[in-house]
Amino acid sequence: MNQPRIDVLGIGNAIVDIVAEVEESFLADFDLAKDSMHLVDHGMATRLLDACEPVTMMSGGSVANTIAGLAAIGGSGGFVGRVKDDMLGQRFAGDLNSQGVDFAARAAADGPETGRSLVLVTPDSHRTMCTWLGASLHIGVADLAADSMAARVVLLEGYLLDAPEGLEVFSKAALMAAAAGAKVAMSLSDAACVDRHRDDLRAFLHHHVDIVFANEAETLSLFPGETFAVASGCLAEEVSIAVITRSEKGSMVFSPGSVFEIESVTTKVIDATGAGDLYAAGFLYGYTQDLSLDRAARIASVCASEVIGQFGARVTNDLRASIARTLG
Repeated sequence: MNQPRIDVLGIGNAIVDIVAEVEESFLADFDLAKDSMHLVDHGMATRLLDACEPVTMMSGGSVANTIAGLAAIGGSGGFVGRVKDDMLGQRFAGDLNSQGVDFAARAAADGPETGRSLVLVTPDSHRTMCTWLGASLHIGVADLAADSMAARVVLLEGYLLDAPEGLEVFSKAALMAAAAGAKVAMSLSDAACVDRHRDDLRAFLHHHVDIVFANEAETLSLFPGETFAVASGCLAEEVSIAVITRSEKGSMVFSPGSVFEIESVTTKVIDATGAGDLYAAGFLYGYTQDLSLDRAARIASVCASEVIGQFGARVTNDLRASIARTLG
């Protein structure tokens, strides 16, 4: 069994986030359902980008955002994902490495360009994502290495199930993590993603996952037809720790014999991009530092509040200072 080298290893889509402010009419013009993640082809991604003006551009992807947030708090993290050796691929790697995240994957010399996600933010601060997965869609079991699993937690991104080898990557990573003594965590990513892969997700959660991160919509999607009270209870039965975020209603943490209800941290919402990702960062920081689950969740709430008060999924404020100021 390997000794943990880092706190958390993330495995997910390596994507460059491009954030743009748009009006509601923009979504209607392109027939985009608000608050959803849309998988688009390269042509559609190009047309959308040509029609708006980006505000920020940075390395992204749900789990990559979490690992970057973890590093900003003071945790140690690594990331596994697939990029091409192009301008966006170099931007992705440079951004992560500059934030103290270990990303040393070999960039692909050929094949699709590095993936990108256009994050469209409407005046009410809701975000609609249009993602072309590009090179990230070609992640495979060959991208996994046993020595990289020397982490306390291996965090998997639900979106990876859209990749042809996604389920195989999950299964192999879970087995490698178990052999290394790591806990397996998973983010459900998006309600539509859950809809696409419900049966595989439920089986994988039951057999392989220790910690799951979900929001209310994803929880209801996983157990269709159930009330939130029933669905959250069902999710809690599948894993050791279930963490469910509920926007302004706060969050809930379920573990055997305990349920913690955590209030959200009040803040002005500018852009909800990355709220769940930074919540997971704060929680995993607390978890890997052996803090109590409710303390970890309170740290997570602070992190989520910081990211929604700005544009983009990378917090520009000093997260550690914000946590200390809010929680003491």
